Amino acid sequence: MMITQNISSNFCLIIVFLLGSFACSQAVEDDERPNILWIVSEDNSPFLGAYGDEYATTPHLDALAAEGVTYLNAYATAPVCAPARSSLITGMYPNSLGTENMRSTYPIPNWIHFYPQYLKDLGYYTSNNAKKDYNTTDQPEVWDESSNKATYKNRKEGQPFFSIFNLGVSHESSLHEPLAKLHHDPETVPIPPYHPHTPEMKRDWAQYYDKVMHMDDQVGAILQELEDAGLKESTIVFYYGDHGGVLGRSKRFLYESGLRVPLIVYFPEKFRHLAPDEAGGQTDRLVTFTDFAPTLLSLVGAPIPDYMQGKAFLGEQAVEPRDYAFSLRGRMDERFDLSRTAANKQYRYVRHYMPHKIYGQYIEYLWRAPSMRSWEREFLEGGLDEVQSRFWKPKPVEELYDITADPHNVNNLAGDPNYGDVLEELRKATQDWQREIRDVGFVPEPMMIEISKTQTLYDFARSAKYDFDKVLATAELAAAREMDEIGSLMELLDDEDPIVRYWAVTGCVVRGKAANAAKEKLQSKLEDQEISVRLAAAEALYVLGEREKVMPALIGGLESDNLMARVMALNILENMDKDALPAMESARKLVSDDNDYDIRAAIKLVDKLEAY
Repeated sequence: MMITQNISSNFCLIIVFLLGSFACSQAVEDDERPNILWIVSEDNSPFLGAYGDEYATTPHLDALAAEGVTYLNAYATAPVCAPARSSLITGMYPNSLGTENMRSTYPIPNWIHFYPQYLKDLGYYTSNNAKKDYNTTDQPEVWDESSNKATYKNRKEGQPFFSIFNLGVSHESSLHEPLAKLHHDPETVPIPPYHPHTPEMKRDWAQYYDKVMHMDDQVGAILQELEDAGLKESTIVFYYGDHGGVLGRSKRFLYESGLRVPLIVYFPEKFRHLAPDEAGGQTDRLVTFTDFAPTLLSLVGAPIPDYMQGKAFLGEQAVEPRDYAFSLRGRMDERFDLSRTAANKQYRYVRHYMPHKIYGQYIEYLWRAPSMRSWEREFLEGGLDEVQSRFWKPKPVEELYDITADPHNVNNLAGDPNYGDVLEELRKATQDWQREIRDVGFVPEPMMIEISKTQTLYDFARSAKYDFDKVLATAELAAAREMDEIGSLMELLDDEDPIVRYWAVTGCVVRGKAANAAKEKLQSKLEDQEISVRLAAAEALYVLGEREKVMPALIGGLESDNLMARVMALNILENMDKDALPAMESARKLVSDDNDYDIRAAIKLVDKLEAY
């Protein structure tokens, strides 16, 4: 009996010892985990002294760069907040999830978790102050707190934290009202060659630099608070912009001005071994927003889920650098468009699938900036040079820029035979990427609404219902403007797949009057079972002179219960000028005090028609 008791006691002592050792080991492990602080500014290209901008007033971020590592080739996956933040929170491309169109809330598969959940599972305190805007159904449970008062200070003693502070002072809304007094001089502000030197443009640029300066002050306050709390030497700090910005042709557009963002990462001495370069160094590694979530998980030692499409660029799970940074443009507010882009360290390639649409489609929110209205005014008055005028004209099918020699992206090399190999390389890279992720952005958005009622767009894109190769081939044919291909498009007008039919009809829209041979078939598409096809057919037939025949389809679009069908119809009607008058009353019924995209477009159309 005594022997049994002694064995039992000794066994208990061993267990206690082992548990104690495990607890100590776990405590050491927790202590070795870095805190992570993300500081995110809105609508910022690299207008910082640390990036060589001598006009900028950014002492705090310049000091952070002197202590950290500056990324020279960091890119947003979309040039606007909600789709870009969709990538940040999931580690996936918006056009694989169906989250590319601005301010849409199409659901994603329930097994795709917002990345803070993985940090919570490791014991991290997660706080978000305060913007979300993830462009899909929210997962609020991933945050311990998310509000404009959220902070790492509310964690338990000794608990590691992941904390985000979003700074909105430099958002484009900061330009809607001119400031009474400016720090930066409008007469000396640098202005890109695609902008005219109107008084409004010069003032908006100077005001924007003022806002960046104020943003820098806020960064300084956050960093000082971290240091005062004694946490600087245990915290890895990221600063980055949520996409480029902010004056016209930057935010929302697939150029360096819309996609390239500042990214500075500070590593305290304790975690300096995780840094890619010495303090104060720079790296030209290509990174995109899809890479941020897997990189974060790599830094804290969490497994990276297989579904994440990004590549970790720091930590033990870092992989080889990517060769290309891919980005996208879908519907921007109340205006439809579709483009894709790929960049390496020297060149940017852009592919437009709706080249008949001008760059400068009217977007109510964008037009609130005085500079934007002045740019349009100068164009209408004939006061712009060729580079400044392009924004107001239809797009080429492809664009190619040497971003090292031409950082403003104004010298399109796509037609230069000397760059044929580069063009082909980046074109193929873009197509390969689209196939790999099953790019679901080619589904017309009225269809997206209906599909998402029964399944996620991600799942739809991987089903037999989505013949992506055929859809992509049709979209590329549609955009190509090759007149001798009208016969191929006519055959595709009768395809059993409504997505293929939509793109075949869009190809007729792109060709305008050159699609006259398809007129009879297009008329039959006015009765198509898919409303996106009916509306596109109405647009094509209007150009071919069938003004009265198209009106029932367009009015039907205005009266649809599908939000994006209404927006699509409004887009078409606005380009019909006074020929859209028969739709006036249906459009007027959409006008209200709300702020949805169909209402914005309806107000613009009604205002235009009332002038006739």
